[in-house]
Amino acid sequence: MVDFNAYYLLTIVVIACGSIPKGYDEGGFSASTGLSSFKQDFGLVPSLWQGNESGLADRKANISSFGVLGAAFGSIISLGLNDRLGRLRAWQFFTALWMTGALMQVFSSGILGLMLFARIWAGLGAGGLTVVAPLYLSEVAPARSRGMIVSIYMVILLSFLTIGFFINYAANATMPATRAQYRVVIAVPLVPVGLAFIASFFLADTPRWLASRDRGDEALSVLAKLRRADPNSAALALEYDEIREQLRSRRQVLAGTSTWAIFREIVTVPTYRSRFLLGAVMQTVAQWSGGNGITYYIPEIFRYAGVVGDNTSLITSGAYGAVKLVFTMVFTWGLVDVFGRRRCFIAGLLMQCVTHVYMAVYMAIWTGGGNKAASDAAIASVFVYAVGWSIGLCTVQYLYGTEIYPTRIRGVCYATNMSLHWFFQFAVVRVTPNMFVSLDVWGAYVFWACVCAAGVVVLGLWAPETKGVPMERMEELFGGRWWMGWRASVDAEETKPFGRGESPGEESKEGPFAQERKADA
Repeated sequence: MVDFNAYYLLTIVVIACGSIPKGYDEGGFSASTGLSSFKQDFGLVPSLWQGNESGLADRKANISSFGVLGAAFGSIISLGLNDRLGRLRAWQFFTALWMTGALMQVFSSGILGLMLFARIWAGLGAGGLTVVAPLYLSEVAPARSRGMIVSIYMVILLSFLTIGFFINYAANATMPATRAQYRVVIAVPLVPVGLAFIASFFLADTPRWLASRDRGDEALSVLAKLRRADPNSAALALEYDEIREQLRSRRQVLAGTSTWAIFREIVTVPTYRSRFLLGAVMQTVAQWSGGNGITYYIPEIFRYAGVVGDNTSLITSGAYGAVKLVFTMVFTWGLVDVFGRRRCFIAGLLMQCVTHVYMAVYMAIWTGGGNKAASDAAIASVFVYAVGWSIGLCTVQYLYGTEIYPTRIRGVCYATNMSLHWFFQFAVVRVTPNMFVSLDVWGAYVFWACVCAAGVVVLGLWAPETKGVPMERMEELFGGRWWMGWRASVDAEETKPFGRGESPGEESKEGPFAQERKADA
């Protein structure tokens, strides 16, 4: 059992605060665009756009989505800086980038161009932090508690998403509709992130990165400090030797291999290609099924569902964030290892699909009609959607990304999937207000329902169950036709490592469908 000493706890909390920019942007900033003071300053008052609803939707979408666009590029930039600067310096760099962007947003004072530039600038920092912060946490946590430690990142993210809605409620209820109102709301996350930034100068880089730079004595010293152990202890020496062995193995696997060569292997080796495409499809379905686009506009969606009044809408949005937080924690720390990955994401997509269908019917028939029962059901369906999203692709997409890729292609696949995640999220956040105008609200929900239904079919057939499958035997799950992935399994009793005597990428003669072929014979 790891001794949670003060230094280790400080490290976890400080680095996990790198999730605040993303979480608060989805909750606090997205809701602040609905404040009267913000609307007046940035020309979002509907009366100014009479006869040009699409123009209003464009402006609203640009302000919300440009931060996500910056984050997409920030996540790509971080992939090079994480190794070059080190995990800690990269974390500090992206945090400083985000804080300067947030300050520019606070003092943009109704200047639309400055706000859009500040959104992209801050997004660069937020996107970089989504890569480096979980990476840092995974490298300082011992293997047996790594999942729990990394999940603290998501807990803090969702906590500040929820807090953001309640801060908007407090500002709307107690402050006059002046610039100070939205400035306070946007400035709030600067306090905890600023404190974390200062505290980070009392931390050290991760033992793994230090060891990769041949700074072995320093790496061992930091590891001893994290574990509060004697640098000469056998347990610490064993953990450090494991780190060095993993680094040696990785160097051996990737020796003399360029990124483009790995891309060529992904295209030409069937099992690599199948896994790469599965990850990409998961990211696609996750975002285009509603995903974070709904979260960015959740106060407005609650008003469509029948919630009356800005304050009530913000309170309800805060409750929505709390539901996401609770069920994400339940999933991460329980459901995923009890029911497996497949059951969770299929159940989640089905819940999303059903709620989208009901919302489409409600928006087409009852909205504005004063039907209290239908309105209450619509509000409830939004919360059910939050549960489905939280136990489904909200988290499973990341879990699959850490499990299904072999060491040789893991870095390239993970980087590509994170880029897809951010660019698709940008696209969804950007087009959602326009979908509400061009397709009507019910049409947008029909589109999302169709994506969910397609996801259930495609991913239900393609994605194998990975629970309990050792990473070195993951290739056995991808040896057959993609639409038979749901039947793929690994014999847990068999201890022979897959691929012994075989070249990389070749299918095993006793692959995942061997028993079915024997039965057919």
